[in-house]
Amino acid sequence: MAFAIFMHRSDSIYDDVPSERYQFPKQYLTRVQECIGDWIVYLEPSKVKETKGYFAVAKVQDVIPDPRLPKMFIAIIEPGTYLDFGDPVPFRNTNGIVERGLLNDHGKLSGRAQAAVRLLSPSDFNRIIDLGLSKDDSILPRTGDTSTQPRFEEAAAMFDPELPRNRESQLVNRTIRDRNFRKNVLRAYSDRCAITGLRLINGGGRAEVEAAHIKPVQHNGPDIVSNGIALSGTAHWMFDRGLVSLSDELTVLVSRQSNDIETIRSMINDSGKLLVPERLANKPRPEYITWHRENCFKN
Repeated sequence: MAFAIFMHRSDSIYDDVPSERYQFPKQYLTRVQECIGDWIVYLEPSKVKETKGYFAVAKVQDVIPDPRLPKMFIAIIEPGTYLDFGDPVPFRNTNGIVERGLLNDHGKLSGRAQAAVRLLSPSDFNRIIDLGLSKDDSILPRTGDTSTQPRFEEAAAMFDPELPRNRESQLVNRTIRDRNFRKNVLRAYSDRCAITGLRLINGGGRAEVEAAHIKPVQHNGPDIVSNGIALSGTAHWMFDRGLVSLSDELTVLVSRQSNDIETIRSMINDSGKLLVPERLANKPRPEYITWHRENCFKN
């Protein structure tokens, strides 16, 4: 097994869904096969405008031939392992190149930096994870947040730079995942409730919105921005209990089972639709919207 870098861009010609699969040509097959059962880091190329740099981590479950295209393969991402970094890591920071294995004997960037798939040393993996996973407790969900239920009982642990292989328990830790999920969702929605349109910041500078999973964690909903919505406490409560949901066109639906339909409708922003992020990759994915409407909404 081995750590690796998978290069990905949202406008890629490849059939990638980073939280589910990564498509690649045969030239990288041997390298990707080495990663089966281990963790990889996603990197958005520096030539992409407003690049996120190293932006996520995930675990490779298997590699299969692409059934539609000859000489193409797909790395299957193990469900529940994909995690966006709360703090995307630039390719180069004030200390120089973050991925130091790319430097040659003269300290210059080598040609390996152009490889879309490349193996990653444990020390480089460790460094990127440390930089990428937010450690700011102020962005944790407020007490009583019902958007997630723990899947793992282990307490959050401090990262040990000498033991990169022990990071698996930390990368699936619910506290760490909630922290990074919240930070990414709130950033994508500019700290604004997507249903009411309100953007409230308290005296301590904290946004008074929560990161709601569209398809809940307890039903295997992934911790990705496209499965999240920034909602005020009241809107979040109504969404989780099926009093509001969304149409395929993202119109906010109000349940007929509510005891005060008109008051709920008065809370919805003037457009009547969910206020979505500008970045296409961050918008709610249709399959999660459909799941919520069919399984949670009290029609």
